[in-house]
Amino acid sequence: MLRLSLPTRRQTGPLMIALFALLIGLVVPLFVNGVEGSPTKAMVLPAVLLLGMLLLYSRVLLLTVILLLRASGDVFFDTTKVALGGMQIGVGGLVNVAVILIALLLVIEKPKLLPKKLAVIWLPFILLGMVGVALAPEKGNAVRLYLAQVSYFAVFVTAFYVVRTPEDFKRCVRIVLWSSVLPLLYGIGSIAVQGGVHGPNGARLQSTFAHPNIYAFYLTLVVTLGFYVLKSATYKLSGAQRVGLSAYLLLLMVMLLLTQTRSAWMACFGLFFAYGLLFERRFLWLMALLPVVAMLIPDVRDRVLELGSGNEVVQYAKLNSFAWRLYIWRSGLEWMRPSHYLFGYGMDSFAHFSPTFFPLAGKTNFGAHNLYVQWLFELGALGLLAYLWLYGRLLWILKGLLPVNRLCGFMLLAMVVQYLMVSASDNMGAYLAFNWYFWFVAGSGCAMLAHAQPAQPTAQGDR
Repeated sequence: MLRLSLPTRRQTGPLMIALFALLIGLVVPLFVNGVEGSPTKAMVLPAVLLLGMLLLYSRVLLLTVILLLRASGDVFFDTTKVALGGMQIGVGGLVNVAVILIALLLVIEKPKLLPKKLAVIWLPFILLGMVGVALAPEKGNAVRLYLAQVSYFAVFVTAFYVVRTPEDFKRCVRIVLWSSVLPLLYGIGSIAVQGGVHGPNGARLQSTFAHPNIYAFYLTLVVTLGFYVLKSATYKLSGAQRVGLSAYLLLLMVMLLLTQTRSAWMACFGLFFAYGLLFERRFLWLMALLPVVAMLIPDVRDRVLELGSGNEVVQYAKLNSFAWRLYIWRSGLEWMRPSHYLFGYGMDSFAHFSPTFFPLAGKTNFGAHNLYVQWLFELGALGLLAYLWLYGRLLWILKGLLPVNRLCGFMLLAMVVQYLMVSASDNMGAYLAFNWYFWFVAGSGCAMLAHAQPAQPTAQGDR
């Protein structure tokens, strides 16, 4: 019987070099016309060369560099876009392609390192996403959104080639923590220069991210991981390191308050409350006092009290953000026709049709601000079920860490629950940078479990 074998790294190397050289030859003439004398746009070609060389040299090194810097990327990625063949291409898009290529090449070279039963949890959602692209009213936007979902899957896959031991997992956690340094410094610098928090979304801090909400959810993830490092006996922190990390986490939580993202506040509060309930009861006293202290801060108090007014849809009345969300969810779901209940209207169709069904839209294409409503509208009941099945399976898999390392298992499960919570009020599917970090950590936890030996007693501090 004829047996087909996948190419090895030695075999794929020359092919990759040839394809890379061909790509450069095709892009350079178009690139020269698209730069238009802009210094930032001129960075695109050097970025292509650098990404290509790192991709050929070391996939894991390139992935590490991307993860360390991606949290700081949105602030300048849009300024690097150039028009190539009718499309806008910038450094951000090239990085997205690089991540997908990294995962693809790693799987081709060493397919046995990726457990099929873990990779397959993505399959229904990825396949239904392809159907969503075919049905989409705007193919360009649909392809971009779909490729973003594919890149999340790619980051999840790469974790299995980076993590094989608990030490590898700890290294991955450190990478995510270190990625928060530049956004923190940028945020502090912007506050100092502007004399306060100012931006496109008012007095809400967004640092290097495209929106304050994205920065808030990213901070929630980083705080969760940092708290795990602080409480885990496996990290063996010195006294000075423990004090330094505690101070750093407090500073990040101040930044989180300045984003004024209420759902992120709730997710972070829920983490500490659950930790106190399961591990250290003294944290419950702190959780009881924290809301009282937070309400003494004028911006926090105003942000919370805002929900007390603007709850009725009447002429000339201004809705608060929660009532506005309820209104757009109801409008979109009531507009749906039974013929689209199964497969939806296509990828990114909610924003496309929102001026049609949402009375307050005007000429603005609003997103659903609820991932469950979005996938139900865009991918139908089957798409929503595939999405819920993906996260249900993820929770079930990560639950297996509890007998091995109770604290680590708790933190990863809490991270997923936080994601599911904030998905009920925001456009989480489009927040690429945050999703990369989330799925890298989730994949790292699954990889550590997949390579784990039979359960060993946990460290005393992790029980």
